[in-house]
Amino acid sequence: MTSSASVRPVAAGQQASSIQERRLLEIIKQKSVLRGQFKLASGATSHYYLDLKPTTFDPEGAALIGEILFARLREATEVTCIGGLELGSVPIVTAISQRSWPERPLPGFVVRKETKGHGTDKRIDANFVPNSTVALIEDVTTKGGSVMQAVKAVRAQGATVKCIFTLVDRLEGAQEMLRQEGIELLPLFTTRDVLGE
Repeated sequence: MTSSASVRPVAAGQQASSIQERRLLEIIKQKSVLRGQFKLASGATSHYYLDLKPTTFDPEGAALIGEILFARLREATEVTCIGGLELGSVPIVTAISQRSWPERPLPGFVVRKETKGHGTDKRIDANFVPNSTVALIEDVTTKGGSVMQAVKAVRAQGATVKCIFTLVDRLEGAQEMLRQEGIELLPLFTTRDVLGE
C-alpha cells in the first residue's frame, strides 16, 4: 500500500484506517476478482479481471472507501474538488464526497468518455471548477490510458491534477507513465495484495 506525505498525513485514526483497509481488501477479494481469460481496456489479455463495481456499489464497501480516501484527502487543502472518468470512478467519488460533508466538503464531478450530443453537451459534468486543483479517482489502473482521458479533459479547462487515487493498481506501467506527466498515482492496493501473489 502506498502513501504520500503531501496527501496522506499521519493521523490519530491510523490504526482504525488499517482495520478498514483490511476489511475493504477482504470485500474486494470476495466480490471483485474474476478468473478466466479477459481482454482489458488497454488491449492486453489477462488470466484475471478486477471488476470493482460489486465492491464500490456495496453498502459496506462504499462506506469504507469513503472513509479511507477522505482520510487521505482531508488535509490536502489545495484540492477543491474530486472526480474521474465514467463509470468506474462515479460511486467512489460519490462515497468520498458524501463522507466529506460537513467536515471538509469535497464536491464531485465526472468526466464523460464523450459528450452526449444533447442537453448541456458538457464533457465534464457536475461540480467541476475550471482553473482549480483536483484529485482524480479511479477504480482499477493498468497502463494509465483511461485516467489520462480525465487528466487531459480537466487540464484543458485549466485545472491542476494534484494526484490520482486508485483502489487497485495492476502494476503494469501506470505509475511510470503518470510520473512522466508529473502526477503521482496513489493506490490503496496492488494486484499483489488482491491476488496474494
